[in-house]
Amino acid sequence: MLFSDLNIRIENLDTYPDILDVSAMNFLAELTRKFRPKLTSLLDQRNNRQSFYDEGYSPDFLSENEDIRSDDWRVADIPDDLRDRRVEITGPVDRKMIINAMNSGANVFMADFEDSLSPTWDNVLCGQRNLRDAVRKTIRYEHPTKGTYKLNDSPAVLFVRPRGLHLNETHFLVDDKPIPAALFDFGLFFFHNVHEQIDRGTGSYFYLPKIEDHLEARWWNDVFNWSQDELDVPRGTIRATVLIETLPAAFQMDDILWELSDHSAGLNCGRWDYIFSYIKTFRNHKNKVLPDRSSVTMDRKFMKSYSDLLIKTCHRRGVHAMGGMAAQIPIKNDIDANNVAMQAVKSDKFREVTSGHDGTWVAHPGLVPVAREIFDEYMKDSNQISKQIEREITSSDLLICPDGLITVGGLRKNINIGIQYIENWLRGNGCVPLYNLMEDAATAEISRTQVWQWIRHQKFDMNIFDKIFDEELLKIRLEVGEDVFLSGQYDRAANLFGRLSTSRELVSFLTLPAYDMLVGENDDR
Repeated sequence: MLFSDLNIRIENLDTYPDILDVSAMNFLAELTRKFRPKLTSLLDQRNNRQSFYDEGYSPDFLSENEDIRSDDWRVADIPDDLRDRRVEITGPVDRKMIINAMNSGANVFMADFEDSLSPTWDNVLCGQRNLRDAVRKTIRYEHPTKGTYKLNDSPAVLFVRPRGLHLNETHFLVDDKPIPAALFDFGLFFFHNVHEQIDRGTGSYFYLPKIEDHLEARWWNDVFNWSQDELDVPRGTIRATVLIETLPAAFQMDDILWELSDHSAGLNCGRWDYIFSYIKTFRNHKNKVLPDRSSVTMDRKFMKSYSDLLIKTCHRRGVHAMGGMAAQIPIKNDIDANNVAMQAVKSDKFREVTSGHDGTWVAHPGLVPVAREIFDEYMKDSNQISKQIEREITSSDLLICPDGLITVGGLRKNINIGIQYIENWLRGNGCVPLYNLMEDAATAEISRTQVWQWIRHQKFDMNIFDKIFDEELLKIRLEVGEDVFLSGQYDRAANLFGRLSTSRELVSFLTLPAYDMLVGENDDR
């Protein structure tokens, strides 16, 4: 449907008139016209930086921002309802998931339009409708056997993660071009909910993914200021936690907090995407080939240094340093396996809280009490921002490549999990339990980039890859059964994984070609 007065073209408006009303669409259009040109320039700068790394260079701290790193300053005071964030749960914007997560006992629920959501048009717009109802505490879900799900009296504080800056929403065109998905997700949620949130004594809180540079944080800060002014709400109503999940951003933590100062809610260790970014940044570097993913753990020097620098930076600036994801899920049919999984969660959370993190992430409501028990024992106050890390963390600490084995078993695991995740994503499911872990797009990104890196730098030849690939696809076929395999998206997923893993150039994001497939465009684009 074309709205000629606004120069907007949109699909399936009649299904979501409460979300895509004329006022909301006008807000999105103005937001896009104001900020899309600069975003295009920022994405071009990403490509230029990658070309620089491809020539053999590495990211480093910015000499021009030395004053920002060395000066004493702090971000704006933390809102009262964000002082204690010891356990945060994340998940897609599914109606039942939202209710269960907000009732889980976690301090925060991060509603995700990004890595754990397959962005079909219905998923995105239903998600906006679900969040609108959650903000107003009218959200309900009718289960066929378990009755009505609704929010309890003390639900978690709501954060929203829009899609990354590199993605577009092709169902909504402004001036004949797709709207940036980040602006669509942020703009719709903010437009519909900020006044209600203020009336309820809270703010509009966001997680910002995939940022690579402080200028991207500045862009978001400009978006926040314009949006608050446009809707006549006080600046600072918006608060944003930035996921440090790209290697270049690890060198600009101070710079990013500085740019978002009045809107900052801290930084988070997005560790799975961080590993993916390390591979992507150093895709041409023969001395930066990572070993099997299972051995790239948080005790490796480059990962521990990244975590410590995040804590050091945040605490110096007076804001939360959030830990990473526990992807385990409860294993109901195997007590011994479940005990091993829960002990792994406890060990990870013990490492985080004793290192100085102010909170952590889990992917399943069943892990909330496990994580909370550890943080309650070792963090007696609402946070530990007063805890300072004194050790110096250098560029070489962040860049050093861990040693370890590159095995056929690691190759098998990457192929198997990568294909299965993509298959679910193409069917509209972005949050997938696989082998007792809750996986999202970051897992698939690591899987396919590791395979690409190993082939590129001759750790495996194509004959071995082809053999293992065929064996794992057959294994999946036998595991899921013939009917499920033939009725699913396994062939398309395998073709995409194989194509991306063996391409001449490393594709920057799996979700770009996968999105074309999701919305029915040419698979070969």
